[in-house]
Amino acid sequence: MRRLVLALLFAPGFTLAAALEGHVALVVDGKPLRAEEAADVVVYFRPAAATAVKPPAVPYEMGTKRKQFVPRVLPVVIGSQVRFPNQDPILHNAFSTSKDNAFDVGLYGSGEEQVVTFTHAGYVRVYCNVHHSMVGHILVLDTPYFTHPGADGKFTFADLPSGRGDLRRQVHLCRSAERARRSRDLARPRDTLACAGRARRNDCRRCHA
Repeated sequence: MRRLVLALLFAPGFTLAAALEGHVALVVDGKPLRAEEAADVVVYFRPAAATAVKPPAVPYEMGTKRKQFVPRVLPVVIGSQVRFPNQDPILHNAFSTSKDNAFDVGLYGSGEEQVVTFTHAGYVRVYCNVHHSMVGHILVLDTPYFTHPGADGKFTFADLPSGRGDLRRQVHLCRSAERARRSRDLARPRDTLACAGRARRNDCRRCHA
């Protein structure tokens, strides 16, 4: 039975009041996948104390290009707007039935765009009702501290707040996890977590999928 495994490793000697570096590695059947596969993982830190989240003045963008949503995975903060520009010479659509963030922008042509505001935290799966193979992923977060690993699987946070909090990651958005869901011979993706390093006694390091 094949399984998708994620290992998340932290650089030694960090504290939650400073920079945090780590590395994401995906493994199937005990064999590591290419490092760039981890680029679709979203890693984010959620402080225990409430943190003000301010959406950016400029909207995020998830375009349609060559019958694909680009970028394929897009993390945003609550209250953000997302532009859906059509960069193909054909008609497209963008819609979602995701709870609390459902929308449907209708059909729009080449060079046109639609804008959607996301007001609730959660996962939004985006489709095109013209091209059923098109799937995009938007993760609406209630924290401003999030990132993607680079092509080498490494990620960095700078100036995280002091105090308790959770470090989380979303791995089910990566391409290997999607292939596992579609294939009968693959088990449901799961992940493992390995942590190393020192933290102050008053800090809490909890890691979640």
